[in-house]
Amino acid sequence: MFKRVATTVLTAAVLIAGLGACGGTDQGSDHSARAGQGSGSTAGQHRPDASATADARVFGLLDEVRHRAVMTTRATRPHMTRKCTTATHRVRHSSSSGSGSKRRTRTWYSTEHVRTCKRVRSGTETYTRVVRPEQWCVSLDDVGGHTKQDNVWYRVSRTTYNTAVGTDKHARMDFTPTHSGC
Repeated sequence: MFKRVATTVLTAAVLIAGLGACGGTDQGSDHSARAGQGSGSTAGQHRPDASATADARVFGLLDEVRHRAVMTTRATRPHMTRKCTTATHRVRHSSSSGSGSKRRTRTWYSTEHVRTCKRVRSGTETYTRVVRPEQWCVSLDDVGGHTKQDNVWYRVSRTTYNTAVGTDKHARMDFTPTHSGC
């Protein structure tokens, strides 16, 4: 009886300690991330929350724009072709008529042609593989009105990038990024 109670108490203590550790790290990381925003040189670093993506609109002063062209390379892959074979199967058919002792069964056979196709490897082929897709990026200063959040990069759509290119430096920009960082 004493062993069962001791085991239950020990298990409960381990669970409480584990849950307390999980709950404490979430809040602590949030405070430590905010505390580190204003210290030192932060040029080009990504400071906002990684979840600040498509749903969150951001605003700030336009700093820089960057276009990263698509990066490709030549690669090889198996070349798959369709190979078909035909075969014949002998099929048995039967029909019955009558009932009881007068029941009669007639059986006959026919040949059906079957075509089976499958994909088989036939050498290799070269193709152009995309290593990095085309990206359009915008850097903002004073993000969200906070003067210490400078040089924060956002990946944006092509239309937002074109708007930023036609805008003066340090003009207010308000857009929805497709991704944080660049």
